[in-house]
Amino acid sequence: MSLGIAHILRRAGTWEGAVAATVVLDYEGRFLRRKRLECGGGASVTVDLPHTVSVEQGDAFETEDGAFIDVRAAPEPLLRITGDLVRLAWHIGNRHTPCQVADDHLLIRADHVLADMLAHLGAEVEATQAPFRPEGGAYGHGRTHGHSHGPGEHAHGHDHGHDHGHDP
Repeated sequence: MSLGIAHILRRAGTWEGAVAATVVLDYEGRFLRRKRLECGGGASVTVDLPHTVSVEQGDAFETEDGAFIDVRAAPEPLLRITGDLVRLAWHIGNRHTPCQVADDHLLIRADHVLADMLAHLGAEVEATQAPFRPEGGAYGHGRTHGHSHGPGEHAHGHDHGHDHGHDP
């Protein structure tokens, strides 16, 4: 059953009303502009927003007929990191890796290369499953985007002349 088309995203705390359906999306799935989404109970909605947005838990898509589709963050494979959090967060950020920050731990998406690097730096790293809600980009909005550091090139297709200070 199609719930129609949603052209509006309402941020958490700015909408109220009956929820027509709930959609559960992982971190990657919550970054979208136009996409057909499968909701619980066999319903679907087509999202068609004016531009690409980062959608967070508690936001809602509003359909053309005024129905609300509640957004929930799906549990996904993560790494829970403890240790010298300031130092570890610096190394994670230096790799442009999205990171969720808590008082006593960090969370990143599961990645065996980063897990090995962090363990080598003295971190305790444990696999876990949880919704992933990393810090936004600069100035408190947007997303950080990871990119690889292959020999002499960046995966996002341009050279931007800054030193990442990676360990050799």
